[in-house]
Amino acid sequence: MAATPLDKEARRLRVGLGALVAALLALLVITFLPSGFVIQQPGPVYNTLGSAQNKDGDEISLIAVDDEESYPTAGALDLTTVQVRGNRDHNASWPEAFAAWLSPAKAVIPVDLVFPQGLTTQQRDERNAALMIDSQHEATAAALTFLGYDVQARITVHQLVEGSPASGSLDAGDTIVAANGTPIGDVETLRAVINDGGGSAVTITRTRDGQTSDVEIVPEKAQGNWVIGVTLTTDYSFPVDVTLQLDNVGGPSAGMMFALGIIDVLTPEELTGGRHIAGTGTIDAAGTVGPIGGIRQKLYGARDAGADFFLAPAANCNEVVGHVPSGLQVVRTETLQQSIDALTVIAEGGDIAALPACE
Repeated sequence: MAATPLDKEARRLRVGLGALVAALLALLVITFLPSGFVIQQPGPVYNTLGSAQNKDGDEISLIAVDDEESYPTAGALDLTTVQVRGNRDHNASWPEAFAAWLSPAKAVIPVDLVFPQGLTTQQRDERNAALMIDSQHEATAAALTFLGYDVQARITVHQLVEGSPASGSLDAGDTIVAANGTPIGDVETLRAVINDGGGSAVTITRTRDGQTSDVEIVPEKAQGNWVIGVTLTTDYSFPVDVTLQLDNVGGPSAGMMFALGIIDVLTPEELTGGRHIAGTGTIDAAGTVGPIGGIRQKLYGARDAGADFFLAPAANCNEVVGHVPSGLQVVRTETLQQSIDALTVIAEGGDIAALPACE
């Protein structure tokens, strides 16, 4: 007996429903499978000229100065942050990853790039906390040096990566005095000496418990650079008591904005002219502005916080072009002096169209 049109329609309906159920089951299974990715998204924005809550819930100034005259400020100098959703144990779900791929404010990143193999989440958090402390020291050194104060530096080992080349040769608390005979006054000089050796053994002159000695370390290659596997901090002797206070934020990318904030607090002129300015970038004591991660997310975070201008490291310009949210003007900078010059133009109502941009 030939199938009737009604039978054929019923069969098509069953096949369609079966396919739909199979697709929904597959989607359900995929939802619970680890994606291997985490999501970067805009994080909180903090005005370095303002205040924030500490871990005890008290409202405190991000920048406090003792034993030196400070001045009222206006406007905002926002530091920007990035939040990471997911970790090595709990990746972002596939639906979350797909949704993030469609958002210009988010990025989907392989988990290994954010949480390296061999480094626990606690170790990563401790390293980022150390980097933040170091960046605050560098920011203070850069600001005070810019203002003409005499600043002295000392490089100290904060932490060793387990099984790293430096294990057994350096300990936390050691002061690094020289590398291959080159005096070490900042972290970048040490990195340059190690990289210039191309993997050859490096003679590190260290001071421990008041005793100075030499140790030989053979670097290993990681992410294109030669490293000895230590986290370093820079201890400075500051002639001005500057305290930077910001809990629950790690990494070095707030350095430049903290430096600008310190300069604004210690000078009578209002650096912003009352304008709302955000930015990002590492900084060293010499005032060199360096690249950071997650700049696209920081651009959107700044725009959403109400900023009109964004100071971006020149080395990040390739990530900025084509990704600037509407209503935000990005200003390219390589040094603290260039950032100050840009702020002067903005504050005085100068030709902001002529400010250096990412191209």
